[in-house]
Amino acid sequence: MIVLCAHRLYTPREEILNPLLFIEDGRISSVSSRTEREIPAQATVLDFTRDFPDAILAPGFVDIHMHGGAGVDVMRASLAELQHLNKFLTTHGVTGYFPTTVAAPLDQTCTALERIADAIEAAQGPRAGNGDQAQALPLGIHLEGPFLSHKRRGVHPPENLIEPTLEIFERLWQAARGHVRMITIAPELPGAIEVIAEAARRKICVSIGHSDATIKTAHAAVEAGARHATHTFNAMRPLDHREPGILGEALTSEQLSADIIADGIHVAPEIVKLFLRAKGVERAVLITDATAAAGMPDGTYQLGPIQVEVKNGRCTVHGEPDGKLAGSVLTMDRAVRNVTRFSHWSLRDAVRAATLNPTAATGLRQHGQITAGAEANIVVLSPNGEIRRTMVRGG
Repeated sequence: MIVLCAHRLYTPREEILNPLLFIEDGRISSVSSRTEREIPAQATVLDFTRDFPDAILAPGFVDIHMHGGAGVDVMRASLAELQHLNKFLTTHGVTGYFPTTVAAPLDQTCTALERIADAIEAAQGPRAGNGDQAQALPLGIHLEGPFLSHKRRGVHPPENLIEPTLEIFERLWQAARGHVRMITIAPELPGAIEVIAEAARRKICVSIGHSDATIKTAHAAVEAGARHATHTFNAMRPLDHREPGILGEALTSEQLSADIIADGIHVAPEIVKLFLRAKGVERAVLITDATAAAGMPDGTYQLGPIQVEVKNGRCTVHGEPDGKLAGSVLTMDRAVRNVTRFSHWSLRDAVRAATLNPTAATGLRQHGQITAGAEANIVVLSPNGEIRRTMVRGG
């Protein structure tokens, strides 16, 4: 048995002072305070207050939309390269993530899905994540494309966009060996509603995005089974006071959670604040949309089949004069800190948007919260949201 001690703990639904967190066989067995329970004599104790008197225990962050980092692109990476990425992610508090695709030729996408499925299955072993340095766990695949709007495609190559059909969806599902946990789809495309309904039937989190949909079509997508919105405001029909479009549905629907890239570049800090007010502490989700360039110096990197260039914190399509944004170099710990700076949210509420909310949206009940039975994926934070240590499955 391992017992963690700290100044406070975020579950994140509630806050516990002077907590004791009990871990057995990589899972949380119980949570209490020092006033309620004593530490067993045979337990291994990790008292983080010895080095950090104000240490905070929180669930490990879960990033449901990211394309890479540390020079690694998830669509092109080998298993060894993904392990390098996994170690990098833990330095920023991430213990679980969804490797996310971009629109590419269908054969290339299927090959990438097979490799990512290998990595997910390798990470499901009982000792995965332990060792000299904890490694973040790939928890499922996010298909961002190929079912996206040409008008709101962002940087996804137009030649790789496909109208959704059940046959193509099934081919992607088979290539991923059932590990697709999330799909971004433009609901106005012919065939989209049918694919949304089938994906929802398979317990996939269907997210509407990269879309020029009217609010009527967005509402139809929700009725068919969509329950999330992808990088709100970005690659969406702009909000209009008479035809609010997909944004109107994303911001007001109580049936939709929604995510945002809180780097201060993709959307202004004031818009992040507006988004947080609209979705509230229960439905706002933080993502990074990070590329291989995250954690790397300025230079040129890959985003699936796309070359991107990073300069002064901005990730854009390489060689395009208009500087179109192509993912980000954001890390999840910075996103959490940005939320506390851009709004009046507490650190605990910001942590919830990076832990419980994304896992609730995608059905990952064993992640994103500190509760008995959950995997012991823990981050140790300073009161400012700096990462002190990350633990995966108790290691």
